[in-house]
Amino acid sequence: MDDLSTVWLILAAAAATYLTRIGGYALITRMRTMPPRLEQALNAVPAAVLTTLWAPAFFNSGWDVRLALIVAALVSLRYPGLIMLAAGWAAAMAARHLFGL
Repeated sequence: MDDLSTVWLILAAAAATYLTRIGGYALITRMRTMPPRLEQALNAVPAAVLTTLWAPAFFNSGWDVRLALIVAALVSLRYPGLIMLAAGWAAAMAARHLFGL
């Protein structure tokens, strides 16, 4: 029965995601001009999502993951995503190898 509850959870999450996206699209397309505060709020969404993904991993993981996140964050300031991922991965592997984490 546990598999059935997982399927229902995935379907509910998919429906909520779809309704949220289509609702936002329907709302914005009805506007003639976008209010400045709404535009500022929408511009803040990527940073908020990144923080919600990054912070729990940083504060609830070991030093290897923390080091990988710091290295990836620093590398991302200068290089594209694939290089950032490789640098973070290499930092985690080096920390695990050198420090036995």
